Amino acid sequence: RLAAAIGDGYGPNEQRGVFRSTDGGKNWKRVLFKDNTTGAVDLCFEPGNPKVVFATLWHVIWKPDVRDQPFEPGSGLYKSKDGGVTWTQITGNGLPTENWGRSGVAVAPGTRGQRVYLIIEAKEKKGGLFRSDDGGATWRKITEDPRIETSGYMGEIFVDPRNPDVVYVPLQNFYRSTDGGKSFTAIKGAPGGDDYHTMWIDPSNPQRMILGTDQGATISMNGGETWSPWYNQPTGEFYRVSTDHRFPYWVYGPQQDSGTAAIASRGNNGQITARDWYPVGPGESGYTIADPLDADVVYNAGPAGSVVRLSKTTGQVRDISPAPIPQGSKYRFNWTIPMVFSPQDPHLLYLGTQFLMKTSNGGASWDEISPDLTRIRAEEQDTKKRRGTILTIAPSPVKEGVLWVGTDDGNIQITMDSGKTWKNVTPAAITEWSTVGIIEASHFDTGTAYAAVNRNSLDDFRPHIFRTRNYGESWQEIVSGIDEKDFARTVREDPVRKALLYAGTEKGVYVSFDDGDRWQTLRLNMPVVSVHDLAIEQDDLVAATYGRSFWILDDITPLRQLNPSLASGGVHLFLPRTATRVRRDENQDTPLPPEVPTGKNPPDGAIIDYYLPPNPSGEVQVGIRDEAGNLVHSYSSAPLPKEEGEVPFVAGYWLAHPLPLAQSPGMHRFVWNLRYSNPSALHVQSPYNYPIAAIVGSTPLPPEGPLVLPGKYEVQLQAGGQTLRQSLEVKQDPRVHTARNELQSALDLQLKISAVLTRNYEAYQQVKQLRAQLGELAKRPKEDPLAVSAKALEEKLRALEGEATPILKTPKGVSLMAVNDSLTALMALVDGADFAPSEESFGSFHRVCQGWKEQLAAWQELKSKDVEALNGLLAKNNLRLVSTMPAVTADTSCGN
Repeated sequence: RLAAAIGDGYGPNEQRGVFRSTDGGKNWKRVLFKDNTTGAVDLCFEPGNPKVVFATLWHVIWKPDVRDQPFEPGSGLYKSKDGGVTWTQITGNGLPTENWGRSGVAVAPGTRGQRVYLIIEAKEKKGGLFRSDDGGATWRKITEDPRIETSGYMGEIFVDPRNPDVVYVPLQNFYRSTDGGKSFTAIKGAPGGDDYHTMWIDPSNPQRMILGTDQGATISMNGGETWSPWYNQPTGEFYRVSTDHRFPYWVYGPQQDSGTAAIASRGNNGQITARDWYPVGPGESGYTIADPLDADVVYNAGPAGSVVRLSKTTGQVRDISPAPIPQGSKYRFNWTIPMVFSPQDPHLLYLGTQFLMKTSNGGASWDEISPDLTRIRAEEQDTKKRRGTILTIAPSPVKEGVLWVGTDDGNIQITMDSGKTWKNVTPAAITEWSTVGIIEASHFDTGTAYAAVNRNSLDDFRPHIFRTRNYGESWQEIVSGIDEKDFARTVREDPVRKALLYAGTEKGVYVSFDDGDRWQTLRLNMPVVSVHDLAIEQDDLVAATYGRSFWILDDITPLRQLNPSLASGGVHLFLPRTATRVRRDENQDTPLPPEVPTGKNPPDGAIIDYYLPPNPSGEVQVGIRDEAGNLVHSYSSAPLPKEEGEVPFVAGYWLAHPLPLAQSPGMHRFVWNLRYSNPSALHVQSPYNYPIAAIVGSTPLPPEGPLVLPGKYEVQLQAGGQTLRQSLEVKQDPRVHTARNELQSALDLQLKISAVLTRNYEAYQQVKQLRAQLGELAKRPKEDPLAVSAKALEEKLRALEGEATPILKTPKGVSLMAVNDSLTALMALVDGADFAPSEESFGSFHRVCQGWKEQLAAWQELKSKDVEALNGLLAKNNLRLVSTMPAVTADTSCGN
């Protein structure tokens, strides 16, 4: 095996070149090395001959003060004839003599290694696509197509494994040649450029291909005629994240080469789908923020100084940039243009160039409120040198007029008078071209701020987070506990608990409970990924990842309650956050199949967290009680009864499988769905007995208990011989404005339905049990009086029990099963929305309830007469009597 290692591109290092393994990757040896500033960027074997292999090297040191990467000596093409043990550089003979940049190589099949393609980036635009037909001995530039030019961002080339004349070049668009590289056709790529980087072609069937792009992967099964979408992959590369303050709140951000996104944190249909998303303007890299006074107005900053305002209502996008076009403008913009509203004045919007800008009229005009706040003063005429820009703006939430600004060239400045005067408070450890990515102004103290500083462009991959408590007069570096090579990208302060901090790094998320003195990982189930930004909204922590889209950690209130004594103490029940009364899924159409990509909704109900110490003993129980002390719902760690009954008609992956409470040591979380306990009911399997509001892995079997009313409740935890209590508030969905008496009316009806269903189920089980006993008697000879009596009773019981009603059919008469089916359906209808039940719903319940009471009376009569008569015969024949059963009470009022 061979590996091309480009190494650390920000400084000299030895991890560059080609490495070889002969034991399946367990051990590696470097076999091609130019120097510590030149890495290997591409490899290609001769098809069918692993002895012959080509490699391209690239001299690359990215410097933060250089506008464009210069072409330096060292890049080139190499060939090995012994499987990578030894190498020979290939130069001249038609190849550019100028310094190269990045290059890619491909060896054509069926040519015994003679046909070689090489795409080169070179100085003075001497690069392009070159071809050799003698194994690399001589070369010629094969095309003058100006589109086929590579760069440091992309630079690979591929050949069809069955046809040496079919060549693919992934660039901003995806190109194919069918004449050996002489001419090309763009076969994929949208206006604006998708940025294609790599590909795989099936060696056994070249019609099958995979393309790697900025957005993810896309597949063709027909040689590139059609392609799968990349929208089925959570691969968004988000630079920043912001939220609005609605319920549910929306999350906003710009993503690399996929535009901006606004997406709901909760979907009405049980999950977050493409229906809960919309683009919020052009651009891919700057800040994207909603207007605090109107969330349907979104501001977006993008590359080259683009600043726009979007109206979701009309879809129109208005340019509001202080530099609509770059020519003649004095302003400099970062790739990630910072933009933030004042915490005190929702009309005041700040924007960063090299100056701090502000607008109070939606961007119709801008004012400079600072001098040039950057550090480096390169000559205006030196076009090769970069000049600094503002990268982060942090207005104080505590005091209006106090603003912190950080730049990409290593400055931190503060004003305490809304920009009239400024002070440079950069700590000595932040040197030139240290990137001050995020400054977080404290929510509790005007003089406190935190800064996440990224120095990887200076070949320093250590984390750097700084804290000041005196307006920047002094700073402390606070990174203890963060991995030594996990550099910091963002830091945020919890707005509720002082000294609770969150950090986003190149590999994940960290949390500190002591103002940054010590950190510990908070990555949990998040994949290892670069976290570029964090936001806290409505007790959730929202992360913008660069490669795995948005992630949300639901309900961080337990972090706000943690204290050092918890781990050494006993059982602990955390105070739950206020729960919002929402429904699991409002979908009324065919559910989305698992093949359709979706995001996960937050939990539907009250999140309850508890801690169990080491070696917990006994069962864990949780009870939810209303203000009157009545038990509403209960949970236990005892094993749940085994699911019995018929096999479901639907695929099993749709179904919810409730779990008992966890009883192992440590932190545990479960969700009360804000419902009363489910009524007992019959579940005859059919293609339609699960709700169409189905979610993969979360579809419950109806009927569910009714939703509780908004109000005060109590959570009781019993564990380890202790009983702990915490209050819990349930509030109405703020989008719902139904009067409480209407909600009470719906609850009263559903509780009556639940009571009838439960007692009906009890009666049904009695009938079923008696029928099972009669089965043995029916086996006796037909003329046997016992068999005759048992058969007559069996016919009455069968009619009383009834049959399941098929969908869209009317029940045949009144039976216990018909009552079950009718009330299960009525329960779902009354539960469908936050409104008082219709008069027809009350009337339907009255009719079914009256019929049910008649059936109960008939059942009681059968037990008192027919069963007693049968038992008399059994006693005469010295046979075991059939079981007597208690009466099922019908004490529920059927209403009017």
